[in-house]
Amino acid sequence: MKSPKVLFSCFLLFFSLHVFSQNLLDAPLERSKMTEDLELFRALRQAANSGVYKYRTVSEIDSIYGWARQEIEQSNSMRDFFNIISQITDFEGSLHNSTRPSKKVMKSIVEEPTGYFPFTIKFIEDSWVVNNSEVEIPLGSRIVSIKGEKMEDVISSLYKYSTTDGYNISGKLVEINRNFPLFYRLSRGLQDSFDITFMADNGSAQRINLSGVSYNKFQEDFKKRHSKPSDYLGYTFFTDLKDSGELYSSRYINDSTAILIINSFVIGWNAEHPDHKEYKLYLDSIFMDFKQNSVKNLIVDVRYNRGGADPNDLLTYTYLTDRKFQENIEAWIPFRKIPYWSRVKGFSFWPIRFIVKRSLEKELKKDFHIEKNNRYYQDETSSDQKVWSPSPHAFNGKIYLLVAPYVSSAGSLFAALLASDSGTTTIGEETMGGYYGHNGHIPITYQLKHSKIKTSWSLVNLQQDVTQKPTQPKGRGIMPDFHARQSKNDFMANEDTVLKYTLKLVEKTKE
Repeated sequence: MKSPKVLFSCFLLFFSLHVFSQNLLDAPLERSKMTEDLELFRALRQAANSGVYKYRTVSEIDSIYGWARQEIEQSNSMRDFFNIISQITDFEGSLHNSTRPSKKVMKSIVEEPTGYFPFTIKFIEDSWVVNNSEVEIPLGSRIVSIKGEKMEDVISSLYKYSTTDGYNISGKLVEINRNFPLFYRLSRGLQDSFDITFMADNGSAQRINLSGVSYNKFQEDFKKRHSKPSDYLGYTFFTDLKDSGELYSSRYINDSTAILIINSFVIGWNAEHPDHKEYKLYLDSIFMDFKQNSVKNLIVDVRYNRGGADPNDLLTYTYLTDRKFQENIEAWIPFRKIPYWSRVKGFSFWPIRFIVKRSLEKELKKDFHIEKNNRYYQDETSSDQKVWSPSPHAFNGKIYLLVAPYVSSAGSLFAALLASDSGTTTIGEETMGGYYGHNGHIPITYQLKHSKIKTSWSLVNLQQDVTQKPTQPKGRGIMPDFHARQSKNDFMANEDTVLKYTLKLVEKTKE
């Protein structure tokens, strides 16, 4: 018979293993392992990420790694280290940057039975408001603080979980709309309860204590959010858009005004794809129709377009411009042979890994064959620098471009090209994607040695073929000529403030 001490030790071992299997994110991680992974993380990015110094100086990058080393001295868990790595990932300034826990840790997060913020919130008129109707706090109430911490401080601490181009903040807010309970959990750990101060419409401050909910309940709350009828396109996967027929559409507003809506550029993956060919026929048809019907004003709505594949974005622009253009005027990568290939994730079987590496390096050498100062550039022989001409059916009236924080990747490339034209009036909010350029095209994922954290970015540093504008500072998304966003009243009624504003502007311009 085992002694009580031995039995107790066995119980502790069983209990600790059970807890950590359910809560791997908060499991201990040795500081020496954090330090080793941090140095590997930096080495990977210095060797293979062309965007490290796109928006940051050498001294700024050195400084944040110095901060990270100091933070490790006060850190104890996987979550602590993940937050450090997330901060650096975001600091670089690329929406294609991504850092996420290992698959095993993510599985444990999804299975967590409690500890999450108990309802969905949304950023409306500079405040965070309740976005679920079936909670103890009235719909639309403004959240003032959580557990005594001001809401603006809570939100700013969560920016690191949403990467955007340059110094953009607006794109982070729409990601926080979607994932606030998860981001709060990543930042502050699981919570038994939440002491919330809020302001109802009558203006009186009130407090309430609500219990934490499960990860699955958080996801269900988002599906039941009040704003879903007006913002579902921003959080809908492209396959669902295709199934529902909402990838793209057009309609007449009146005899002189039409609207073209493009919610994604995932319309086939290349010029030979049947979906792309069908899209080209569609564009030919509607733009010939616009010309035949003497349409004077065209609203181009890409507010929920998160990107997609070439040449869908470029083809669309040929129907909206009178200039010749290129996708980019400069593109480069930082290496000839892919560094740290042993840390690259995605190809587990050794012969396949070898074949993929050789094949990718061969394609990169062919496309980026000009070496200058340890960078490898494309030239005019690359398809990415093809010169495009306007379509014979290109629209020649007034164009009103609608943009929003969701717009990114190929969506923001297209929007930047169109916003660059002097005949375009841009309306809405700053986009997540950059105006002057971005890192894109070829994603790569590495895994750190001890924490198993996965970190990804896109290899190609791109400069877009856009006009230099004083209203477009470097490191920002597309800045609208007229700023418009959903009002509180329209949030409550699920109405489209921006489109209403645009239609009034079109009418006023016609006068």
